[in-house]
Amino acid sequence: MQNQFSRTQLLLGKPAIDTLNGSRVAVFGVGGVGGYAVEVLARSGVGAIDVIDDDRVCLTNVNRQLLATTRTVGKHKVDIAEERIHSINPRCIVRKYQTFYLPDNADQFDFSHYDYVIDCIDTVTAKLDLIYRCHEMNIPLLSCMGAAYKLDATQFRVTDIFKTINDPLAKVIRKKLRKTKIKHLKVVYSPEEPLESIEQPEISCRFHCICPDKDMRKCTDRHTIPSSNAWVPAAAGLIAGGEAVKDLVNLANTMRIRPEDEATSEPARIAHERAAKMLEEHKRLKAEKAAADK
Repeated sequence: MQNQFSRTQLLLGKPAIDTLNGSRVAVFGVGGVGGYAVEVLARSGVGAIDVIDDDRVCLTNVNRQLLATTRTVGKHKVDIAEERIHSINPRCIVRKYQTFYLPDNADQFDFSHYDYVIDCIDTVTAKLDLIYRCHEMNIPLLSCMGAAYKLDATQFRVTDIFKTINDPLAKVIRKKLRKTKIKHLKVVYSPEEPLESIEQPEISCRFHCICPDKDMRKCTDRHTIPSSNAWVPAAAGLIAGGEAVKDLVNLANTMRIRPEDEATSEPARIAHERAAKMLEEHKRLKAEKAAADK
């Protein structure tokens, strides 16, 4: 029977669709990058999506954020995300957290239930804590680096954090991770050199914050206001969402292999074996957590 995911099934196959339907993904930060990542997950048939963000839509978000329009200004982003996800897939289980992720409130999230995490947080402390927790619990994580101050969306790519260049956020994360046992981190980033913002105080949030009902993270408290556009954050978010979908399918060993790759699929088999071991370890941790909770 045809449904909203039929075209995807024609490409990936029924086993992959079943895998996605049975998966739960958490997206931390649903702004310029995270909003588009959520869109991909919803349109790919992911069965359960957690959205975490404390912000309301501000008028200055409309230039780049999927959830932001002149009609949604003032509304909580997680509420808009839930409504949009359900408009695409009414059966999707949406769990929303109207909060800004921090080490202090991380215990409210049961990471053992997540099959995948997409990190779209833009602050170092929160980002690092999320990376540490996912690493400790062996949860697949994709971390998004900077999308501001850039023009060329075609330069975004998926790579290891230790191979990144020209990204101030990635530089800080690299430096911090070198002091830990984390030797690899999958990221979405662009090597394009960032541009400097044009100084125009009369339109800068740095001097005139118009965010609705902001009790924390006011723009006037920030040292700089990132300049942005419609296409770069979108590209990063779409790549992140797509990568998560492919990883989920690969982890479950339900990714379709091209017929022409069958004869030379040893690397693919090795990748599947590694993914299978990772999935088994993740399942073991979830089972232990469930047993401990009884």
